[in-house]
Amino acid sequence: MVKEKTKPKQFVTDSNIPVKPVYYGQTKNSKKDEPGKYPFTRGIHPGMYRDRLWTMRQYSGFGDAAQTNKRYRYMLENGQTGLSMAFDLPTQIGHDPDSSYAEGEVGKVGVSIASLKDMQTVFNGINLGKVSTSMTINATASTLLAYYIAVGKLQGISSNNLRGTTQNDILKEYIARNTYIYPPQPSMRLIGDMIGYCAKHVPQWYPISISGYHMREAGSTAVQEIAFTIANAIEYIQTCIDRGLKIDDFAPRLSFFFCCTIEFFEEIAKFRVARKVYAKILKERFHAKNPKSLQLRFHTQTSGESLTAQQPDNNIVRVAIQAMAAALGGTQSLHTNSKDEALALPTQEAAKIALRTQQIIGYESGITKTIDPMAGSHYIESLCDQIEEQTWNYLKKIDKMGGALKAIEKGFFQSEIRQNAYRLKKEVDDNERTLVGVNKFSEESEKKHDLLRIDDSLGKKQEKAIKQIRKSRDNKKTEYALSKMQKASETDENLMPFILDSVLAYATTGEISNTFREVFGEYRPKEVF
Repeated sequence: MVKEKTKPKQFVTDSNIPVKPVYYGQTKNSKKDEPGKYPFTRGIHPGMYRDRLWTMRQYSGFGDAAQTNKRYRYMLENGQTGLSMAFDLPTQIGHDPDSSYAEGEVGKVGVSIASLKDMQTVFNGINLGKVSTSMTINATASTLLAYYIAVGKLQGISSNNLRGTTQNDILKEYIARNTYIYPPQPSMRLIGDMIGYCAKHVPQWYPISISGYHMREAGSTAVQEIAFTIANAIEYIQTCIDRGLKIDDFAPRLSFFFCCTIEFFEEIAKFRVARKVYAKILKERFHAKNPKSLQLRFHTQTSGESLTAQQPDNNIVRVAIQAMAAALGGTQSLHTNSKDEALALPTQEAAKIALRTQQIIGYESGITKTIDPMAGSHYIESLCDQIEEQTWNYLKKIDKMGGALKAIEKGFFQSEIRQNAYRLKKEVDDNERTLVGVNKFSEESEKKHDLLRIDDSLGKKQEKAIKQIRKSRDNKKTEYALSKMQKASETDENLMPFILDSVLAYATTGEISNTFREVFGEYRPKEVF
């Protein structure tokens, strides 16, 4: 009887890059790049964390404005160094709490912000001149930024002194997340208006954070994440240039948002390559002269998709590994997921453990003592070479299609992500990929955990509150502001001043969005298989 030859085990990264048993010598692209200098492979600042730790910016927000304010103040008291706002679905897609579209969703996955009053309550007792705030908001980003500017004004703080970020990346919504409202062209117009307005009036604000995170969570590889994100960035940059903006006037205020999974070394390499490729594009394609225009600044969130409902305490370890990779990759700010997020919104205690994870890495691990601890790793350098080559290949392919917008319309991004997501899921189902506590080392009985749940009664409470707003405000003033905004939307005028006037007249999120719906229409995606 002839003995069958067993197929040798293949070792690959999550992006399917082959891994050798050991790595020797210099790789083809390895150079003695200096941190803080082009192409910024080793970090955008000369001293990196020796000079200043990354911003510890925990993503949070739930229920109503008062509940979220309480959580923000608690996290700041416990050493958090920046705020990050999560909004509920009605806020994200421009519906007020009393809309039939909002039923059952008010305050569930983030805080309900229906008016300027809600935003004032969220930041009650928090000085906007002393804290930076990131807002994960896209379709209604212009409205939420206007709320923030208005709160600053009411606190006596000039918009010149406001610091923070609006995610505002609508292209990835068409690719992976689907919280869009308007078709691509008017959506891009609103983004261009925000970038132009912030360049003049809110100079310390990042009006867009171009996001790879949601594409990665939808199933993309690390290579696809940075290639598709940078392709989207090219589309936004070209939009601004076509509107007459000069590259060095707005590029320093572009930011990025990436995921960090548990494939430790590949994630570190991914961040290095993203900086390098972006710097080259800004220099060689867009001819940026300001060194700050060439710097890819990014926020990182650990992978929500990697969290398991089974044995959730294991998630603390997963998050720690991911956070370490993000720090070694040179992130500017970081959110660490809470252990219970596969089950519910994070409890206060779980959120504190997630924050403490960052603090232990930053203050105790020693990785901040040298600027680039992974420099010289033959494995890292080899991964960088392969990721870079594959990234450029994707970018060339997207350019041939006519850019990111055309590629999205053709379903290219969506199809590529879907194929890899299927591969990863099949590997888990076939036990080729181990998930501890899920398909290996599982337990028959799981202990019960205290979870944070948002009662449906909150929706009724918010309905009542929004009706009170409409009753107490000067409705003639509100209607006039909305009318002026509508007329402006039919022209080429920058819409931000009109949105701000509407917000100060206590127009609601839904009223502003519906005004634009009348002019721009709503986006209906094509089915892609």
